[in-house]
Amino acid sequence: MNDQSMTASDLLEEWNGMKAQLEDVFRKREQKNAKLLMEKGIALFNQFLNIANDLDVSIGKVISYDELDVKPVNLKERLEFIISRPHLYHSYRQLSELMIELQKLYVKNELIKKSSSRKS
Repeated sequence: MNDQSMTASDLLEEWNGMKAQLEDVFRKREQKNAKLLMEKGIALFNQFLNIANDLDVSIGKVISYDELDVKPVNLKERLEFIISRPHLYHSYRQLSELMIELQKLYVKNELIKKSSSRKS
């Protein structure tokens, strides 16, 4: 696939490593470490959101979620919850589900693009 797909692949690989760390941190109830890892996870999610929507991949860029074409259901509300309570296990589960949903949407969108480019 294209270079951007490789970047998405790298992000997902990094997320999978981070997930294992987060599981361990939450199992040990280390809220301070959980918060730091969750903040990194949220940043990864935002980068992936940019990639999925073919936007500039700069970290810290403010995203208007309403304007995005590729996004999970109730994204704004779910992210607000996660950002306001990053130390909670439920926030981790929510972020994990958002990553899964976005990955599915990204793959679907890439397949649609590939299919439409073949027809042209």
